Amino acid sequence: MQSHALWNLAGLLDQHAASRPTHPALVSAAGALSYRCLARRVRQYAQGLAARGVGQGARVGVALKDHEAHVVALFAVMRLGAVIVPVDWRWSAVETAAIARHFALDAMMVEAEAPDIDGPQRITVDTAWEAALADLDGHAPLVEAPDLPMILSLSSGTTGRPTGPLLSHAQMWARTENQLVTLTFNQHDRYLLATPLYFGGGRAFALTHLMLGATLILYPPPYQPQDLVQAVARYKATSTFLVPTLLRRLMALPDAALSGLAGLRLLISSGAPLHPPERDEIERRVCAGFVEYFASTEGGGISVMAPAERDGRPDSVGRAAFRVALQVVGPDHQPLPANKVGAVRYRGPGVATGFFRDDDKSAEAFRDGWFYPGDLGRLDAEGYLTLLGRAKSVILRGGVNIYPLEIERTIGACPGVEEVSVFAVDDPDLGEEICAAVVAAPSVTEDVLRAFCQSRLAPYKQPRHYDFRDALPRNSGGKPLVLTLKADMAARLAGPGGQTP
Repeated sequence: MQSHALWNLAGLLDQHAASRPTHPALVSAAGALSYRCLARRVRQYAQGLAARGVGQGARVGVALKDHEAHVVALFAVMRLGAVIVPVDWRWSAVETAAIARHFALDAMMVEAEAPDIDGPQRITVDTAWEAALADLDGHAPLVEAPDLPMILSLSSGTTGRPTGPLLSHAQMWARTENQLVTLTFNQHDRYLLATPLYFGGGRAFALTHLMLGATLILYPPPYQPQDLVQAVARYKATSTFLVPTLLRRLMALPDAALSGLAGLRLLISSGAPLHPPERDEIERRVCAGFVEYFASTEGGGISVMAPAERDGRPDSVGRAAFRVALQVVGPDHQPLPANKVGAVRYRGPGVATGFFRDDDKSAEAFRDGWFYPGDLGRLDAEGYLTLLGRAKSVILRGGVNIYPLEIERTIGACPGVEEVSVFAVDDPDLGEEICAAVVAAPSVTEDVLRAFCQSRLAPYKQPRHYDFRDALPRNSGGKPLVLTLKADMAARLAGPGGQTP
């Protein structure tokens, strides 16, 4: 049975405040907060929220920028036994209102300039809020109960029907244990948060380090790559998490400009695949402790590829993370033999069991205790997973299944290519045709890419259309907006004669 001490993870801050009161908990451009000060602010925030009617089970939208108050608000909501609903402060009023209606939010913690929306109680976190809390004694109850809900994390952004799993404190602690074993987090780390707190990976790692008693350094975007390097050196950071887009920008710097990263013992990448040459370069030039982490909103950490295991497995995302069961199955939901392509599924103590208020999508994605993320992949005999893309993204060209990720890896290996996204557009003859949106150096022309692919891919896997861009459109999590790319290409092909210029 779960320990009573972990029924509410916000209580860990009280323990750190007692055992290491002066240890720096939260560091930012505004200064530093010790664990004693952070725990007190969390209790004051919780006391203020309770006075506004927020209690156990209430759903509270947190739509704050990437500053100290955001972190304090997350733990304050947790402390009261209420449920965190992350909301991106950059969303429009229409987008925010849609989330508030779907998840029936009781309150929203917002910036002073945030627009009003109907429904949830507005709680403005500004200087007046802080001043009102300053005189509170900080006596706020720590609500403890087994299987206490903690966070309702959105898994589909604001496009289409919003979905999200409701995760408990117990499930989040299971994910923390996963990170302790798989990623080697510890209380001595100085973790630099370089991604938005709204973003699932950044938020989860931030909460984990504070629950462990480590030091969290807030360094949110936007920033230039060289500024990030200087921040790592200035704050003496020992670990950080960067999405592939940020890593590619770092790789564009000369070796001398990267010297400030020498103190990193751990560098994590997640959110999108990296190409084999990029992996080798990052490990060599940035951090020998470079780890790729395959994770999801619904499952937390799923697999990990550590440096010592990378040789000879250029396309793998590693083996199952701690306490995660990972399988590749066929249409009959039975495990497939090694190296056969099928649907990826996984289960474990930190994996969600369903989507909140969405029985239809839950029935589609959850089966017999397993979560089906919609990814295709294959497992080799040693348990290493290779992803081949989303099942819904498979290109059916002339009756043949083509996996976009395989083509992206090939094009990504071409010198001068920075980013690539492969997708399908309708074709009157073959059903679907292959397109590649590419960000590359001026020397990389369409002829260069066609010749490169001809030497490495079967004819039916070679892209018919190319779209050269200055940058790929991306969502808040850093993933390419494939629907935007498809729409742009469809419009381009529908031009004079319906042919690519």
